[in-house]
Amino acid sequence: MSFLRKSVKLLHAAGRRQQNLKAVVGSTLPQQRNYSSESSNDYANFPGAKAPFVSKLKLNMPEDYAPIPIYRVMDQDGFIADDTQDPQLGRDVVEKMFRDMLLLNTMDKILYESQRQGRISFYMTNFGEEASHIGSAAALEMRDLIYGQYREAGVLVWRGFRIDQFIDQCYGNVDDLGRGKQMPVHYGSKELNFVTISSPLSTQMPQAVGAAYAMKMRPNNDACVVCYFGEGAASEGDAHAAFNFAATLSCPVILFCRNNGFAISTPSYEQYRGDGIAGRGPMGYGIATIRVDGTDVFAVYNAMKVAREYVLRENKPVVFEALAYRVGHHSTSDDSTAYRSADEIEVWNSVEHPISKLKRYMVHKGWFDEAEETAYIKEVRTKVLKQIAVSEKKLKPNWKEMFEGVYAEMPQHLVEQQRELQQHIEAHKDSYPLKDFKQ
Repeated sequence: MSFLRKSVKLLHAAGRRQQNLKAVVGSTLPQQRNYSSESSNDYANFPGAKAPFVSKLKLNMPEDYAPIPIYRVMDQDGFIADDTQDPQLGRDVVEKMFRDMLLLNTMDKILYESQRQGRISFYMTNFGEEASHIGSAAALEMRDLIYGQYREAGVLVWRGFRIDQFIDQCYGNVDDLGRGKQMPVHYGSKELNFVTISSPLSTQMPQAVGAAYAMKMRPNNDACVVCYFGEGAASEGDAHAAFNFAATLSCPVILFCRNNGFAISTPSYEQYRGDGIAGRGPMGYGIATIRVDGTDVFAVYNAMKVAREYVLRENKPVVFEALAYRVGHHSTSDDSTAYRSADEIEVWNSVEHPISKLKRYMVHKGWFDEAEETAYIKEVRTKVLKQIAVSEKKLKPNWKEMFEGVYAEMPQHLVEQQRELQQHIEAHKDSYPLKDFKQ
């Protein structure tokens, strides 16, 4: 009985506390929030949405809305459609764009074959998407922070990542900046403000928004965050979280979607309904949005300039969709001819290819020399092949490094695991190629 009396007293006390809390909260509620369903000039004033009232019911259908247009500067023949949109880049900048695309394309071909020969375990090419990489990177500042997905090697090429750094990473040797802890093509560079790539789709998106929010908190911030992702990644829950946080927290981040038409073997028409990824920006999340021809390096460049200026001026995000076509297989684990025709691929690998378009532009300007192009490709091939011969002979990092580089002070459970592994290796030295690892 005493337990019951105590319980009743506690309930009464809790009730009085709740009444007091209501009184305090009620006295501090903002008086200006006068929400009402009464029309004000035929416009609703609900807290959840602001929209006009109508007296006739109608289902709003997707086809009632026009698709977001695709911004383009160059046509497939390399001509500028509107002279006011010509970025007026100097010959040296355009030639660097062209050379960087050629370098990426040439390196991709050789490293892809390297995997086929069993020399590296995995590879992903960037064929058909070179313009979205180079055009966007050229419009940014080095202080801008990049979060990549796994098909943005061209951004690193533009920023100065060297051939030996690419190849050392793919071979996971002692000179790999990631110390052999990542799969091939999972690049990263603190020096170049490029956050190391991780395999799980979309994990970089909320991380990028968080980084942008931190930048926003800095006095006189003059840098933004760019987060690259594919249209398939946009189906992940992390993508929604990133879009929503970016919008509601007003973060200076450019959410750059490389919509190349395929998420491995899943074509975009099976991946989503609606107006691509750009369609989610203005109506879905209230985010300023740009959609461009991702095979047009000048369109990507111009749009990225505008996006960067906006996010820094307004401290708000931008959804940036670059439409292109993944010419290569998804990776060395994929055979894309099983789900698309060779004829379809050839169209995008020729007349619609970003390198071909830029080459035609340079021809019109009198800036293209075929002999120079041939010589440059030969030079890059020689460098890549020589570096492969060097990189594959380098030692692997010391096995102890697998336990390092995460915690400032190694926790006890890792100390124990490292000791256990060391004892195992000492007991079975003949079973492991220890000579291939740094001691």
